[in-house]
Amino acid sequence: MVGTDTRRRAGAREWAGLALLALPTVLLGLDVTVLYLVMPSLAADLAPTATETLWIMDAYGFLIAGLLITMGTLGDRIGRRRLLMIGAAAFAVVSVAAAFAPTAPALIAARALLGVAGATLMPSTLALVSTMFPAPRERALAIGVWATMFALGMAAGPVLGGALLAHFWWGSAFLAAVPVAAVVLAAGPVLLPEYRAPARGRFDLPSVALSVAAIVSVVYAVKHTAAEDPDTAAAAAAAAGLGLGAVFVRRQLRLPEPLLDMTLFTGRAFTSALVILLVGLTGVGGVMFLVTQYLQLVEGLSAAAAGVLLGLPALAMLAAAIGAPLVARRVRPGTVMAASLVLAVVGYGLLATAGSGARVAVVGGFALVYLGLGAISALGTDLVVGAAPREKAGSAAAMSETVQELGLAVGVAVLGSLATAVYRATVAVPPGAPAGAAARVGDSLPGALSVADRVPAEAVVQAQAAFTAGFNAAAGVAGLATVAAAVLCAVALRGIGPITGSEP
Repeated sequence: MVGTDTRRRAGAREWAGLALLALPTVLLGLDVTVLYLVMPSLAADLAPTATETLWIMDAYGFLIAGLLITMGTLGDRIGRRRLLMIGAAAFAVVSVAAAFAPTAPALIAARALLGVAGATLMPSTLALVSTMFPAPRERALAIGVWATMFALGMAAGPVLGGALLAHFWWGSAFLAAVPVAAVVLAAGPVLLPEYRAPARGRFDLPSVALSVAAIVSVVYAVKHTAAEDPDTAAAAAAAAGLGLGAVFVRRQLRLPEPLLDMTLFTGRAFTSALVILLVGLTGVGGVMFLVTQYLQLVEGLSAAAAGVLLGLPALAMLAAAIGAPLVARRVRPGTVMAASLVLAVVGYGLLATAGSGARVAVVGGFALVYLGLGAISALGTDLVVGAAPREKAGSAAAMSETVQELGLAVGVAVLGSLATAVYRATVAVPPGAPAGAAARVGDSLPGALSVADRVPAEAVVQAQAAFTAGFNAAAGVAGLATVAAAVLCAVALRGIGPITGSEP
């Protein structure tokens, strides 16, 4: 349907404000992935266990996911720009602490605090975009730019990490946040409008506690299962998380002013887009973590060389994130997203069948995976935010970002744990090796490489083959999940027409 857009058009200040908002958005995406290439160097310095390594990777994403709903509502109450300024200052301070963390537990704590600070930034940036661009077509373009910037940060993380490691120590990857925060703090009051939702009732602290506790319980269950065999503790934590989540939902349905407006989920496009984003980001998060390790630990590339190779997937993601909203002006968004995910499935197929010496196939397959991510990030986010009224933009933005951050973190935890389980089940521990060295070989490929001088050379080769088998299995599972997401795009979103200048 074609209509005439009568909403206020954005001016030079709004577009300059969008450019400013791009900076923290890139930074947030960057912090999700910057450790992927830095991790081997970091591991050599801090010597984390396999479980600590997963927590270093995931603490940031899980804390963001746990607090986004709270921060989205808080921003609506105290002011979205004010919350953005507070978050930017906190992010810079904690980034310095992370850069100079002396131990793995200290770094885990810093990453968790970065997640808290990041949770204040994410809903503020996206909600401000929806405030600054009320015209639907301009809003769709602006959200596409926002999604592109987040994708750019994710794609640039490994590249920046590799470049910094070529000249500095691993902690330098965190210091990139400081100048970005300084620019936002200086220019934000000039370029960004302030917005507060109409006066509402009290801020419901029990809902905050329930939402955070539910996610933390589920996270503990995933992590515990990753480190140990499934047991009653993991089952109890998972049950507690699901139970607390059910109580949270029930409370939101009864409150006159809920922390999360559950009526948003009555929209088919809103709910379907969230599910698609969750599934898509889960696959990408886990496989991205494994691809960077494959290039360094199996192919033997330096961090800088691996970062250069990952430039091709980054370009594919950027092309999709920019191009998908333009194509969706003529083709239904659901069709564009489904087609992009089909290409991603082909990419997962290449990753699931790659062996050693297959860096070209791995990079090419990952480029197709990233292409699908760029399309669903741009169009899925627009569908979620566009489905909500202006006064609920903070809640909608928080939900969109929650599922994306949670998807990335769950992907690393679940697919990383699957790869680790396959590795431990297939690796051949060399007979006669010292007990400590044998345990390192049996634990992980980085552990095997750390004792390469104390075990036979064929033990390292077998460890690399075992890691590749785990990588293949994780990519195969991600590909199957992406098939389901593509079908959901084609079926659930078929009633949404091309993006026009009129409100739906």
